[in-house]
Amino acid sequence: MTLLIAGLLLFLGVHCASIVAPDWRAGQIARHGEAAWKGLYSLMSIAGFALLIYGYGLARESPVVLYTPPTFARHIALLLMLPVFALLFAAYLPGRIKTAAKHPMLLAVKLWALAHLLANGTLHDVILFGAFLVWAAADRISVKRRAVTRAVPGAPASPMNDVIAVVGGLATYAVFVLWAHLKLIGVSPLS
Repeated sequence: MTLLIAGLLLFLGVHCASIVAPDWRAGQIARHGEAAWKGLYSLMSIAGFALLIYGYGLARESPVVLYTPPTFARHIALLLMLPVFALLFAAYLPGRIKTAAKHPMLLAVKLWALAHLLANGTLHDVILFGAFLVWAAADRISVKRRAVTRAVPGAPASPMNDVIAVVGGLATYAVFVLWAHLKLIGVSPLS
């Protein structure tokens, strides 16, 4: 559990720089350059992500059950996950979805985390998905309060982007539900 928490602290800690210390972040970029900041940010994110994946795998070996989700909660989780991949695509494909969602990546993370909290009741799941839910909510509040937002790189705005986001998102959802979740995580969301 310690490695999972350490990985979360590192990964989400790096992603909290804009939330808790935007002036410090801007100062670091001004002092060292954007490329150096992005390089360090990426290395720390990758290290944190690897650590949380490894720690999560270890925590799964001796789970502590906090609650047992009812079967219907897993069905709700599948429905909540339906728009997640389309929202992830929409974050980089500006169109009506991105405009309506305002911050589709953060909305996707919140839906993903909530869905997994509904479907899983072990301590390591609550820590992992709860941490991501709290981070996404805090970042969304922070984004509203920031004077200047950074542009997210992506495709040029186009009405076709919504079609690509929805079709690509639904296809990715199908692949994850029917195959990839079992192969990557070891659990089928349909069982």
